[in-house]
Amino acid sequence: MKRFFKTGLLLMAISISVIACRETNEADDVNNDDLRTEAGAEVKVSEDGSKVKIKTDDKKVKIKTDDDGEYKEKVKIDNDDN
Repeated sequence: MKRFFKTGLLLMAISISVIACRETNEADDVNNDDLRTEAGAEVKVSEDGSKVKIKTDDKKVKIKTDDDGEYKEKVKIDNDDN
């Protein structure tokens, strides 16, 4: 009985340490781009996935992927303060 109790405690301690040390992706959730979470953002993705357009009230972002796999990003900000 003592042996069963000690083995159970050891397994419980190991399982708690494994659960406590696992990596979480909460940091990725905090670092998301504001455009994706902004209300009213319109996101369009081409059929092949090589072009992404994000449009908000004051910003337009275009992301394109070349044949070589390189990304190009264009940001246009509408300033109505003129």
